[in-house]
Amino acid sequence: MLENLIERFYEAASMNRWNDHIRPVELTELDKQAHKMVIAYVIAKFEESDRNIQINWQNLIEGGIFEFLHRTILTDIKPPVFHKMMEEKGEDLNKYVIQQLDTDMNGLGNNFKENFKKYFFDHNYAKVEKRILKAAHYMATNWEFKIIYHTSPFIYGIEETKESIENQIEDHYDLIGVQKISLEKKSFGFIDLCGQLRFQERWAHSPRLPKTSVLGHMYIVAITSYLLSLDNNSCQKRLYNNFFTGLFHDLPEVLTKDIISPIKTSIKGLEGIIKDYEEDQMKNRLLPLLPVSWRKEMRYFTQDEFENKIKIDGKIINGVSYDDLNNLYNKDKFYPLDGKIIKACDKLTAFIEADLSIKHGITSKHLEEGRKNIYEKFKNKNVSGIDFGKLFNYFRDRSFKIDDF
Repeated sequence: MLENLIERFYEAASMNRWNDHIRPVELTELDKQAHKMVIAYVIAKFEESDRNIQINWQNLIEGGIFEFLHRTILTDIKPPVFHKMMEEKGEDLNKYVIQQLDTDMNGLGNNFKENFKKYFFDHNYAKVEKRILKAAHYMATNWEFKIIYHTSPFIYGIEETKESIENQIEDHYDLIGVQKISLEKKSFGFIDLCGQLRFQERWAHSPRLPKTSVLGHMYIVAITSYLLSLDNNSCQKRLYNNFFTGLFHDLPEVLTKDIISPIKTSIKGLEGIIKDYEEDQMKNRLLPLLPVSWRKEMRYFTQDEFENKIKIDGKIINGVSYDDLNNLYNKDKFYPLDGKIIKACDKLTAFIEADLSIKHGITSKHLEEGRKNIYEKFKNKNVSGIDFGKLFNYFRDRSFKIDDF
């Protein structure tokens, strides 16, 4: 059941990483997994564009989700211990994880549960995608570790940790994306900018628990959009577009920071000025960090991201109805994208962020008003064939103990 999985993703917002080291900033499992998927996208795109390797993007997306869920169950185990456990008792641990998640995955479309089992038990399943995800995992870890290392190079054993991470990255040097990112030039700049969204808190004007970053929020929107798209029998390109639009939909905020909706809408014309500035900054600062052949796709993900749209002969058509998207354009050649679903998922995650904090007893006028306003808009709403009212009501009515998180 989707609601249970969403709750598990938010648990990861409270899972601190490197908690046996001095940390100048908070580093959470949710943010690490989000950053890992950004890096996986870059590595996979390089394999596709530079080496003509065929990437099964559904396997890559689902593999990232599966590994994320696996980590939420096994919680905060130190890497050397975790790898030792997996080496000696990996099959038993995987069975335990599947047992814990079995009920949560009931009702998800397109063989999601079956793919989860194959991912961990069939060694020939998604071999290319697993390798890309493993490389992305170590590169995201290394990005975090550099912050830790520069803060406390004197900590006992830190040189051994540094060498271990660098060795793991070197083991994936056959992937051209790993080579290019390791140069710390353009591609690294893109990944670094995305990583900075870990430091931008959602609802920055309110105390909140658990805290979530813009990057973590983007990843939960991406996963939720993807899982709902499975229920709509979306074609492969539609699944791909919906996931990565969710993952990158707030990317311009790395250049502008989060400007809250009341400010955007309080002054006539201000929202348009902000949008123009974001587009200018994307064009001049962010897109040049990507290969030219990828830039149109990134613009597709980040411009008019909440519009249902398609492409015909290279021309983008916005405002496509859900019925037409489903019945006429649900084919890879039309590059379909469910912007309305992504917007609803964006609002759902904002509602959950406010609601969780209020139920933890950490609240403010902004959180109370935000939760109420979003709920009133979606409490009876059906978006693109999906009963979002049911999802909103589930989270509004759910009660939990503090130790649930």
